Amino acid sequence: MTETALPSSVSGSLGLRRALAKNRGALIAAAVFAILLFIVDWVSAGPLTYFDISFLSSGGATSAIAAIGQTIVILSGGFDLSAGAVISLVNVVLASSMDPMAPASVALWTLAGIGIGAAVGAFNGFFIAVLRMQPIVVTLSTMFILQGVTLLVMDKPGGGVSPDLGAFYLGDAIPGWLPMPLVVIGVVLLLWLWLKGTRFGTALYAIGSDADSAAAVGVNVVLTKFLVYVIAGGCYGVAGVFISAQTGSGDPLVGNPLLLSMFAAVVVGGTRLGGGQGGPVGTVFGAYILMMVVNILLVLNVSAYYSTIAEGAILILAVLAGSISHGSVLAQQLRAAKARFAAWRAGMLPSQLDRADRRLRIAAPARETKAAAVRPPFHIRHAETLRYALPAYLCLLVVVVVTQFWLGRAIFNPGYWNSLLVLSSFLAILALGQGTVILTGGLDLSVPWTIGISGIILAGMVNGSDAALLYALPTVLLMAVAIGFANGVGIAYLGISPIVMTLATNGILQGFALLYSQGTPAGFSSPMLRWFMTGRILGITPVVFFLVAFAAAAVMLLGRTAFGRRVYGIGNGVRAAQLSGIAVEKTLILVYVLSAVCAALVGIMLTGFSGQASLGMGDDYLLPSIAVVVVGGALITGGRGHYLGMLGGVLLLTALQMLLAGTTLPYATRAILYGLVVLGAVMALRERRQH
Repeated sequence: MTETALPSSVSGSLGLRRALAKNRGALIAAAVFAILLFIVDWVSAGPLTYFDISFLSSGGATSAIAAIGQTIVILSGGFDLSAGAVISLVNVVLASSMDPMAPASVALWTLAGIGIGAAVGAFNGFFIAVLRMQPIVVTLSTMFILQGVTLLVMDKPGGGVSPDLGAFYLGDAIPGWLPMPLVVIGVVLLLWLWLKGTRFGTALYAIGSDADSAAAVGVNVVLTKFLVYVIAGGCYGVAGVFISAQTGSGDPLVGNPLLLSMFAAVVVGGTRLGGGQGGPVGTVFGAYILMMVVNILLVLNVSAYYSTIAEGAILILAVLAGSISHGSVLAQQLRAAKARFAAWRAGMLPSQLDRADRRLRIAAPARETKAAAVRPPFHIRHAETLRYALPAYLCLLVVVVVTQFWLGRAIFNPGYWNSLLVLSSFLAILALGQGTVILTGGLDLSVPWTIGISGIILAGMVNGSDAALLYALPTVLLMAVAIGFANGVGIAYLGISPIVMTLATNGILQGFALLYSQGTPAGFSSPMLRWFMTGRILGITPVVFFLVAFAAAAVMLLGRTAFGRRVYGIGNGVRAAQLSGIAVEKTLILVYVLSAVCAALVGIMLTGFSGQASLGMGDDYLLPSIAVVVVGGALITGGRGHYLGMLGGVLLLTALQMLLAGTTLPYATRAILYGLVVLGAVMALRERRQH
């Protein structure tokens, strides 16, 4: 009896331990949720009532439902940056289509929202699963396409949603006992638990852990990934319906702030970035944790502007907490630092050794020396650069010719070329920073609010004084160095994904910009900066001369310096770069510092161009900064590209923008165009690389 009972108890204990380890993230999130609920009860004026519980449940439901969809994508090893845009699209479609004064079918409109989200998910899934394109690039392009479509449907807040939708989703399932938002979330989680037990659920975790191994054992990776994005889109659709019920009206920007909180909820809930571990149950707790943190800050009379700072900080801390292990990047860096310290004490560092060159010197034969002196022709030496950069310039020529025939006064008009170069200057500078990041295989999503906070701080410090530029410019640029340094350290030494790190930084910068300006930026550009961006020297705007010098310096930096060679080395393989002696971590920090400084320069220039700074002044530059790099022939996964090609992409998209500005097409078409151009360019360059 005893001999048979012992193995059974041991087996049960091991099974319990495995279950606890497997669901550790969700259990920790549930414990933190319980603690925060106690704190909310403590800081409130009185004990929590059913009304308070109902209010809290509805407040976090939209983020929780959307984050469930994001969790499913991340479990498969992907990312979805289009989630917020889907929510906005569903919201404006409902608000522009429903009659707020007439009864509405809740089931019908809910299915409509789910259908819109699933259709967008199918679009993403086709490019990602079938064409095997990068999820980040596809979903970022989709985000901008959807933002344009949303603005075409409704260009400003308005419309109305039937009260029936709000009465259903915000009411009580059991009056006085069970709020309907919790029932909606419960139904979504029950569907997930059923789905998890199917072959699809098993395949989902398998491809998230190792897609190649999953394919080797017969998992249909393409179909699974496609369904992942369709299901996730359906969740975003439900979130769009729910937020429509909450607001009762339409807003084309309603989903934008949710992207950061979505990723934070996923990570706080214990889902591992990269896939294969976690689940939506923990994500729901994570979403409510974030909401309660913000509510606690509000109860304590802390400004609401701190909310994005809190979300960004929580996201970074949660990623670090979830990645603590013996094999994590942080652990490896600590062991490497310990080894370097030991080598320094022993005097064995390379810098401490004798640097005498002991290599054998063998004279090269005269025939080889003569052959080496004969350099190949220019088009042979730069064949790859020309192959990928020339199409942008050829397309630029086509756009200029079309502009000449359509609008006139282009080809032989000096004013047209001056305007083209002035408007190109912003993206040309961003192309160096974002392009260098892309060459290493990363992306910098902190560009928008690095631009924004730089312009806001500069305008506030200068306030129309030329003399103030002497200290305002260095202050803003030093701040940009600090931003880039923080991004670089988080990515290189802490092992945080570039997407997550820069997205969190963007949210933190947004909060600081709002705090600094108190929601209303003050100050304006100095006359000298204004003249630099709009004045004339011999009919040419001064910034054009700066642009020419900047482009020459950028070409030299990436093509003729050790830094440039290290950047390309990292992009072609981090491990190979490390083995070849490249200081990968230091180089990555310099790369992100360069990107932040370029973004700060654009913020300064935009302030001079418009005469003042504004909130969100950098929002329109994220996708274009990536688009010009890709259109210019750079490989989005890193290792290939040339600044002259990126400059060609800048001139092409700016000329296209000027052409569209001369037509009657609405502004929203520009966002759609950028998204389609990026998708087309990535597809074309991918096919060329394969062939």
